[in-house]
Amino acid sequence: MQNKVNKPEVDFKMTGDWEAQSRILKEKFPQLTKADLVYEKNHEDDLLERIQKRLNKKRGEVINIIRKGQPVGEYSRPGL
Repeated sequence: MQNKVNKPEVDFKMTGDWEAQSRILKEKFPQLTKADLVYEKNHEDDLLERIQKRLNKKRGEVINIIRKGQPVGEYSRPGL
C-alpha cells in the first residue's frame, strides 16, 4: 500500500492588503477571532485551516470567501 501525500485541492496565495481583508471577514463572520485571522507570509494553509474550522466550511469555500474580498485582478482562478 502506498502512502499518498495530502495535497491541497486548490492552491492559494494571499494577495493584497490582508489587514483590510481580515477586517471585512470579521464583519461578515463575527465568530472569527483575531487568532483565526493571523496571517504569516507563505503560511496560507494554516490560515485557511483555522478559518475552515471556525466557519465549518470546506477549503474551496473559504478560498472563495477570501477571494471575494481581494481586489479584482489580484488573483487568478484555475479553469477560468
